[in-house]
Amino acid sequence: MKTLDLGLIGNARTCALVDRRASIVWWCYPCLDCDPICCSLLQSDAQDAGFGQIDVELDGCAESEQFYERNSAILITRFRDVAGNGIEVIDFAPRFYLHGRMFAPAMLVRVVRRVAGRPRVALRVRPALNYGSARAEVRCGAHHISYHGMSQPMRLTTDASVSSVLDERPFFLHDSVTLLMGPDETVDGAPHEVGRTFYEKTQAYWHQWVRNLAIPFEWQEVVIRAAITLKLNAYDDTGAIVAAVTTSIPEAPGSGRNWDYRYCWLRDAYFVVNALNSLGATGTMEHYLDYILNIIADTRDRPLQPVYGIRREAVLDERIAPALAGYRGMGPVRVGNLAYFQVQNDVFGAAVLASTHAFFDTRLDRPAGRQMFNDLERLGEQAVRQYNVPDAGLWELRRATRVHTFSSIMCWAACHRLAIIARKLGLPERERLWSEHAGKIHREICERAWNAQLGSFVSTFGGDKLDASLLLMAEFQFLDPRDERFVATVEAAERHLRRGDFMLRYDEEDDFGRPETAFLVCTMWWILALAQIGRKERARELFANVLSRCNHLGLLSEDVATDSGELWGNFPQTYSMVGLIHCAARLSIPWDKAY
Repeated sequence: MKTLDLGLIGNARTCALVDRRASIVWWCYPCLDCDPICCSLLQSDAQDAGFGQIDVELDGCAESEQFYERNSAILITRFRDVAGNGIEVIDFAPRFYLHGRMFAPAMLVRVVRRVAGRPRVALRVRPALNYGSARAEVRCGAHHISYHGMSQPMRLTTDASVSSVLDERPFFLHDSVTLLMGPDETVDGAPHEVGRTFYEKTQAYWHQWVRNLAIPFEWQEVVIRAAITLKLNAYDDTGAIVAAVTTSIPEAPGSGRNWDYRYCWLRDAYFVVNALNSLGATGTMEHYLDYILNIIADTRDRPLQPVYGIRREAVLDERIAPALAGYRGMGPVRVGNLAYFQVQNDVFGAAVLASTHAFFDTRLDRPAGRQMFNDLERLGEQAVRQYNVPDAGLWELRRATRVHTFSSIMCWAACHRLAIIARKLGLPERERLWSEHAGKIHREICERAWNAQLGSFVSTFGGDKLDASLLLMAEFQFLDPRDERFVATVEAAERHLRRGDFMLRYDEEDDFGRPETAFLVCTMWWILALAQIGRKERARELFANVLSRCNHLGLLSEDVATDSGELWGNFPQTYSMVGLIHCAARLSIPWDKAY
């Protein structure tokens, strides 16, 4: 049975998922949102299509282990057979500086190395086309195999026997073989030497990147793995940040809550930027600002959408991929996301919040100034117009629209931060204007989103239900953590949304019934709120429980089953990895008191 015991490899241009058997089960090629040439993750166990994966098999395999090389995105899988013969599979995507610019091709490198005895292995390379509809056309060269039919042909260059790869026949592995899988171009050099050079330079790049992170004292490995994962979800070419690299892994078994997350939600991207900024990794923010400012220019007088394609595509029409049965056979498999035409009024705040840091960090190559402020003011004006207008909310309800408290708070945040930026830029009139707008919105939220009978803020104006986003009221500085109303809201959320040691998004009927699994980041918002109101020991206990749900490589998906602890939802989920970083930073012993 398929599980989410998967490792992510990538280079911020292309990403792939590798299972415990070293099978590449998901690889969108050549970019993060493209047709998956490896798609066996979404083929049911009963659906043996015979293609859609790239793998290696050790004859008589008896045991295996898998881990990331320290402080890197290089994945190691080791196998040993019953006689003690062993191999090691090294998987990564090249990423390093070359000739003064980042070299990150749409390529995966796989090195299969003998580590003990006289192992016998078989190599299988079976790319798929059009979301699992057909097998790629194969063309053979002297030292390479090219695969055609996808948007960009893929070439396998190798020092293994080409006929052994084509025929998938086992052979004795005397030392190592290298597989370079990428664009259909001639590789400059012997595969072994190219693979070794790419490995050494990629390893050095990640070590240097990690060395510059400002990490907390506790949970260092957790934070480093989360940070690397977030970095891989940021598309270098445009600055877009995808919510996850997969589509249609159900939020709960058989729920039909199957969505395509290979796009850039402005809200999710803000959380990623904020988390990486907190670690001192501001490069992702700088790239993302290019993306968001170009979107602002693209939209002109049109409303800002909640989600865009990684190349700033505005239309993300949704269709079903019929050839794929879905994760464990739980379809449908969706391509595209209809959330693009929803009204989600929190997007104005998300865009402004993601940009605010750039006005205050003097380390940046291009600190933000008056011109960017003018662009952001356009979003503030929309926030003022929309803060009390019904929308689909951050949970993207497809049929019902209401005035969602979270959306209103984010509109307030847009105005509040614009006032702060105006003060920094020495613009007193603009500061006064945005402060007045922020004050008006704040007062209205406090009046209309407070439910006196429940003694708590609620999800919608005039409503009587809670949702987990209310736990962020202090995080966004809307309320002081010591404010009695915030403390009461945290306690009310526990009463209404807590399931064991996890927190639901909400507990009411939506388009698909009631949610069955807990949204992991909501539990981490709960942890952050508990820490803010002084209940740090309880927060640490809950964080330990969340960490126990990470897979064997420290990665999390979107959701968790509250009874079994099994991971569900798209993977790895940036929201969840962001939550790990924020919780670790908030709960860790300070460095100056650690030793």
